[in-house]
Amino acid sequence: MHIQKNDQLFSPLGTPHHSWVIGSVHSDIDKLVNLHDNLLERFTPGDRTIYTGNYTGYGFCPKETLDEIITFRRLILSIPAVIPSDITYLRGQQEEILSKLLELPFAQHPEKIYKWMLNNGLAETLEGLGIDRNDGLMASKEGVMGLCRWTGKVRNTLRTIAGYDIFTNQLKRAAYTHETTQAPMLFVNAGIDLKKPLNAQGDNFWWASENFKNIHQTYDPFKRIIRGFDPSHDGVHINGVTATIDGGCGFGGTLACAGFDPASEVVDLFEV
Repeated sequence: MHIQKNDQLFSPLGTPHHSWVIGSVHSDIDKLVNLHDNLLERFTPGDRTIYTGNYTGYGFCPKETLDEIITFRRLILSIPAVIPSDITYLRGQQEEILSKLLELPFAQHPEKIYKWMLNNGLAETLEGLGIDRNDGLMASKEGVMGLCRWTGKVRNTLRTIAGYDIFTNQLKRAAYTHETTQAPMLFVNAGIDLKKPLNAQGDNFWWASENFKNIHQTYDPFKRIIRGFDPSHDGVHINGVTATIDGGCGFGGTLACAGFDPASEVVDLFEV
C-alpha cells in the first residue's frame, strides 16, 4: 500500500462497523438534506461516513450545499462517542476545478482552460455564488494582473461561506479501511490506475475514470474499490471488486448512499 502513517493526503478509517458512502452531490441541496435525514436514522457510533467529493458543480446552490454539509457534521458529532475522524471528505473533480481556477493567472492558456471549466460544472457554481462568468472571460484576456484581481474576488466570495477554508483543508485524496479488516476497502472520487501505488496516483483519483467498470482484479491489499462519481451517469453499479455509488445527482438522477460492512458487502442502499 506504501502509505506513510503521517501522510495527510489519505484518511485511514480504521475498522468501522459500517462505512456509509455518499455519492456526488453536485449542489443539489434538496436531495442532500433528504439524504442526511435518512442517514441520521442509520448512523451509529463505530460507523464512518465518507463523502466522495463533487459537492458543487452542475447545480446552482454551492453555498447552501456546503452549509448543509458543515451543519450535518455538527449534528453527527453531537452523538455520544462519535469523533471527528468518523467523517471523511474526499476531494472530487469539482473541488479540483475550483482549486485550479484560483491558479488561473499562472496557467499558459487561461482562457482555454477557463472555458473548459465552465463547460464542466463551473458555470453553475459561479452563478450560484453570484459571480458573472463573463467577468472571468474578460479577465483572461487582460493577462496576469486582470486574472489576479478576478480570482481574488472569487476567493473572497468563497471565504464568505462559514467554515469554507477549514472544510477545504480537510479534503483527502482517498480513504481506506485498515488492512486487518475482513475485506479492506479503498474509497476514491472517480477512478484509479491499478498499475500505480496509492502514493503515486496524483490526478488519477479524479480523471482516471474511463476504465473503472473494467476493473476485475483487486488492488492489494484492498478487496473493493468504491467511487462516488461516474461521468457516464450509468447509475449505481456493484461488482465483485468495485462499486460505483452515483445515482446521477446533478444530471437528473438520484443522490445515492450505500452502507458497507467489514466484508465490503452492501448492507444498505438508499437513493433520494
